[in-house]
Amino acid sequence: MSPNRLRTVAVEAVGPYALVRFRRGSVEPGIPGQFFMLRPLGLLLPRPMSLCLAPPGELAFLVDPIGPGTRALAELEAGEEVDVLGPLGNGFALDVDRPLLVGGGIGVAPFPYLSRRLGGPPALLGFRTAHHAEAAALVPNADVVLEPTYVTEALEPGRDVLACGPEPMLEAVRRLAPDAQLAWEAPMACGYGACYGCAVEIDGRLARLCVEGPVLGGHARGLTPAMAGKGEAA
Repeated sequence: MSPNRLRTVAVEAVGPYALVRFRRGSVEPGIPGQFFMLRPLGLLLPRPMSLCLAPPGELAFLVDPIGPGTRALAELEAGEEVDVLGPLGNGFALDVDRPLLVGGGIGVAPFPYLSRRLGGPPALLGFRTAHHAEAAALVPNADVVLEPTYVTEALEPGRDVLACGPEPMLEAVRRLAPDAQLAWEAPMACGYGACYGCAVEIDGRLARLCVEGPVLGGHARGLTPAMAGKGEAA
């Protein structure tokens, strides 16, 4: 698979985040929870991003500009081009009866597209501040909690949980909902398993998150601390 060069349509502020929109061309949106490798021209390494929205003719990604790579994406101007590789990895299984989307912070990024594919199920989203919570407007039927309240305090039993967020939140969710589908993060350099940059330990064995994930069943145990977010390096 070779990257496609897509043209930027616009970059829109959503609280502290940036919604970066590209003309889709021939790139398919894939399954919610899969990811794309985005490389602004001039940068050596791409950044892994979940698809946020897939309106006709476009692909849109919600970006948290916390490092040089994500800032370069958030600062794109209309008409600038980006190399895009994807969709990659394994996304969420959509054959669920009572879906509940559970997200924290920038982990809400795949939920607008996921919600549309599932017909607008309820969502429970947690944020640090009201400013960050502006991103909840992208997700239909969302209830929002702000720190110091956590999403796990409001988690309904008996739902098919599909979750994405920081590692501590995902660990807490899978303790309450062992069958949840969890979208994890890890540093990725290639996106297709060649570099082993996203290798993590799952159930006592080494696995490449970009190949076996990023969405894993909650029954998977023993994920290493490397599963934490991308941090400033992004």
